[in-house]
Amino acid sequence: MARLRFQISMSLDGFIAGPNQSEENPLGEGGTQLHEWVIGLAAWREPHGREGGEVNASTKVVEESLENIGATVMGRNMFGGRGPWGDDPWEGWWGDDPPFHTPVFVVTHHAREPAPKEGGTTFNFVTDGIESALEQARAAAGGKDVALGGGANIAQQYLKAGLIDEMQIHVVPVLLGDGARLFDNLGGAEVGLECIRTVEAPGVTHLTYRVVK
Repeated sequence: MARLRFQISMSLDGFIAGPNQSEENPLGEGGTQLHEWVIGLAAWREPHGREGGEVNASTKVVEESLENIGATVMGRNMFGGRGPWGDDPWEGWWGDDPPFHTPVFVVTHHAREPAPKEGGTTFNFVTDGIESALEQARAAAGGKDVALGGGANIAQQYLKAGLIDEMQIHVVPVLLGDGARLFDNLGGAEVGLECIRTVEAPGVTHLTYRVVK
């Protein structure tokens, strides 16, 4: 069965976004610091339609994270917006040519028709829970792995349900002090993690965990 793989950048004090997230500031105050290590990499810039970039110890980590992905699941906050969609629904953060290039399944409380984009990305909106979203993603992935995007709430739901197979946490040496913390709201769930790889790189340490079930 296709694995569910989750990766996220996290501050040293455990936050994956800063406080006061908004449409104008989706990563919260100070949250952009968590992604500075990757934005300058050629391996990240190319899938996002940008030229240039550097190569360092993070390059292989990023390249491997993009391999064998057949579909993506994400929460509503990662797609963008809150509440009912309205008559003229917002198209989200990702523009006309999102970097996924696979089907994406957005877990939401509000139904909406699929939103096809350029480059092979289609956003599908799932209203009947995380298990249904994962089942649909695995069917669409055609035997490849499924990537789990953010935000914190959806990651916590999948972790609590024991559905994540692998977690890759990019630990950035900054202290945000407040915001969205990755390992909150697990409700006493027993989550076993086995570290299977550590990679040190400029501005970040990459930790890969197998989730023990």
